[in-house]
Amino acid sequence: MAISAKQFEELQKRISGPRKAVPIQAPARRFDTVIGIDPSLRGTGYGIIRVAKPTPIFVAQGTIACPQGWQRSRCLAHITRTLRDVLKAHQPQVCVVEGLFYAQNFQTALIMGEARGASLATIADAGLEIYEIAARKVKQAVVGYGAAQKLAVARMVQRMLGLAKPPEPDAADALALAIAFAHEAGRPWLGGPKKI
Repeated sequence: MAISAKQFEELQKRISGPRKAVPIQAPARRFDTVIGIDPSLRGTGYGIIRVAKPTPIFVAQGTIACPQGWQRSRCLAHITRTLRDVLKAHQPQVCVVEGLFYAQNFQTALIMGEARGASLATIADAGLEIYEIAARKVKQAVVGYGAAQKLAVARMVQRMLGLAKPPEPDAADALALAIAFAHEAGRPWLGGPKKI
């Protein structure tokens, strides 16, 4: 394909004209306090850590339990109220949740989605940035094996945070999320957690 002399001159002007500076991406924002949330209708786990070197510092953990007899709407309201209280008490700066997973049972997926939605809406209403990390990446970061069992995650969280005993499973998963986020956020060249 040939170009005309006039097109060649215009091309040269564009090339030799003033160049625009390419902006350098600012380093990822640093967060001191991270809350991890493992949403579930009957047991939403939360875990809060303070980012520190060489290891994170434990702040708080818990499970927002809802008895089997409660209606879903009552559970969702309880999750919302409790998370608001936790956010007010500990003032985390960022939230991380487990990435979506594939559920074979549609009803289970729907109920999990409701609990996740209630949690995310509460966190977003508080003004926190929210990130998600895939479950396999969390287990890989904390245990070193992407298909680790819940007990292995809980024991490793116990060791990493210097806890007297392993946390309850939902709280352990939430603390693992926070630890994995702190670990990945410190390595922005790997892409880091996905912001939602």
